[in-house]
Amino acid sequence: MSRNTQHQFVSTDVEEVVSAVTAMYEAILHTTVRPADPEMLFIRWVSSVIVQERALTNYTGNQNVPSRAEGENLDALAELTKIQARPEAKPSACTMRFTISEPQERVILIPAGTRVTDRNALLVWETGEDHYIPAGSSYLDVPVRCQTAGTVGNGYAIGQIDTIVDVFDYYLKCENLTATDGGSDVPTDDEYYELMRASMDAFSCAGARGGYIYFAKQVSTEIADVVANSPEPGVVKLYVLMDGGTPAGEEVKRKVLEACSADEVRPLTDLVSVEDPETVDYDVDVTYYIRSDSTKSGTAIAAAVQRAVEEYTTWQSARLGRDINPSHLIRLLMETGVKRVEVASPVFTKLRGGRLTLTADMSYQEEDAVPQVAKVGKVTVTNGGDEDE
Repeated sequence: MSRNTQHQFVSTDVEEVVSAVTAMYEAILHTTVRPADPEMLFIRWVSSVIVQERALTNYTGNQNVPSRAEGENLDALAELTKIQARPEAKPSACTMRFTISEPQERVILIPAGTRVTDRNALLVWETGEDHYIPAGSSYLDVPVRCQTAGTVGNGYAIGQIDTIVDVFDYYLKCENLTATDGGSDVPTDDEYYELMRASMDAFSCAGARGGYIYFAKQVSTEIADVVANSPEPGVVKLYVLMDGGTPAGEEVKRKVLEACSADEVRPLTDLVSVEDPETVDYDVDVTYYIRSDSTKSGTAIAAAVQRAVEEYTTWQSARLGRDINPSHLIRLLMETGVKRVEVASPVFTKLRGGRLTLTADMSYQEEDAVPQVAKVGKVTVTNGGDEDE
């Protein structure tokens, strides 16, 4: 939601204050102050001080309302909610396979703090505790976390982390079996406020929809949307969408499952799982026309059109169940200064939001439980030339 951090509790209009101070001055001294009178200079100086104090009053008032507070002031208001404190940045994680030269008759220790890195040694990941390769086995899959918190550790592909820093007995090789994921930066004020609002649902001990969504979003600030539903009694399915419109990776899904399966979160009767939403592909094929008397250059308009298309594709995939809506694309394109647009694709397509509804026989349509998300394919933007008004 949009946060209005500049709400006006009291007016800061200078002329309004000058008029009020002038009227009070004239009433007290039983005189009339003209624009050129020396008293008017004094009145305007007093009015400027009053306006500055009113500005501070407005700022103070805004900083006492969570939807308008910023920075440390927003942090201080967290004690009114369940979340209490702004989450810290979190490191990315992945699953590493450590392989030894040959199976041994005894267990082989992989010590806590064993470090691995990529070939360029840009970042380092490490094990969090001791792990043992079983006797008779030649490898073990172990979770590791990045030493550097934040999104910087996300996106390393499978097999890209293959260099060990701390060699252990019989070590042969290592590689990551999953892409690195789950790293998140410190939430922005807007992200933190949304978490504060969502945290109020977490007070419920009955497995509320909002509670599951809140605990899922606690995992990472890179999570854009979460849908929670129960297609059958005692079953809870979570669908997680990341920033950029991509479904959550294996590491994020694992962390979400851990967060939402904790005893203080999950009712004992609930079986929780994290599933992938269904993707619906669409293409963008638009032709735009420029007015022949346009004051903007064709190059500037082309750049603005490209930005508008990119903004649309980002918006279209930012939420689960958001209908594919060409009207929003047309609105963004018209704001660039073009005369008109022709949109061959996409066409309006209604997507499932994953919210279950009861049928006439008081049962759920389970196929409606899986939310959909739009996924852009081919993007074609054509300049159709100029036209008269």
